[in-house]
Amino acid sequence: MQNVRNVKLPDPRLISGIVQTAVFGGAGAYGLYHSLFNVEGGHRAIVYNRFVGIREKIFAEGTHPMIPWIERPITYDVRARAHQISSHSGSRDLQMVNITLRVLTRPDASKLPTIYRNLGTDFNERVLPSIVHETLKSVVAQYNASQLITQREQVSLAVRSQLIQRAAGFNMLLDDVSITALTFGREYTAAIEAKQVAQQEAERAKFIVEKAKQDKRSAVIRAEGEAKSAKLIGEAIASNPAFITLRKIEAARDIAQTMSESNNRVMLNADSLLLNLADMEKKATK
Repeated sequence: MQNVRNVKLPDPRLISGIVQTAVFGGAGAYGLYHSLFNVEGGHRAIVYNRFVGIREKIFAEGTHPMIPWIERPITYDVRARAHQISSHSGSRDLQMVNITLRVLTRPDASKLPTIYRNLGTDFNERVLPSIVHETLKSVVAQYNASQLITQREQVSLAVRSQLIQRAAGFNMLLDDVSITALTFGREYTAAIEAKQVAQQEAERAKFIVEKAKQDKRSAVIRAEGEAKSAKLIGEAIASNPAFITLRKIEAARDIAQTMSESNNRVMLNADSLLLNLADMEKKATK
C-alpha cells in the first residue's frame, strides 16, 4: 500500500493539453477535408449555401474550396447522354404509327443554377418524355403513312428542329436526334402486304400476256418464212430439176459425216445414202 501511494501520476495539465490537441487537430482535419470538393472530368458543379441559396458561380473541373457545414456542392454531368423514347402517334390519314426516337442530350453548362432551381438533377427524366411525345405527335400528324416511309429524312429533320426549340426552353442542348424504328399497326401492315401481292400478280399477268403476244408473232413469222421457203423450193425445182439432185448430195454428205464420227461400223448402200446417182442419170437421159 505504501508503494501505491508513492506512485506519481502524470500532470493533469499535460493530459488536458494532449486531449485538447487531439480534439482540435481532429476537428481541423475534418474541417479541412470538408472544405474542399472535387469536380471530375466532364462534370460541372454549383454550390448551395445555407444562407444565400444557390450561388451563381459554376465550378469547372478540379479541386475547389467551400465553407464546411454551410455550403455543399451539386455536381452535373455535362457530357452527352443517349435516351431512347417510343411514342404511339396518329398520321394524317388516321393510321397509328409506333416511332422510337434516339436523342443525345446534355445540360447547358452556363445555366446550371437555373436548371437546379426549376428541374433539379433529374431534369432529363422530367422533361424529355413529355417534349418528345408532344413533338412526335405534332410532326407525325402532318404526314400520311406512306410519306413517313418515303420522306423519312424530312420527317427526322422536322422532329429535330422542333425538339431543339422545345428543349432550349428548359436549358437543354440536343446534339443528335434520329428515328431508330418506325412501324405501323397490324391492319395497315396487312393492307400493304396485300397491295404488294396484288401488284406482283398484276405484273405477272402482264408478263404472261406480253409473252403470248410475242409467241404469236414468232409463230406467224415462222409460218411466213416456211411458206416463202416452200414457194422458193418449188420454183427452183420447176425451173431446174437438178436442184433435187443437189439436195440429195447435201443430205448424203451429212449422213456420211455423221456415220464417220460414230464408233460403230455401218454398211449402207447408195439408196440408204440417198445417192443412187446412176438412176438419176438414166432418168435424165430418158
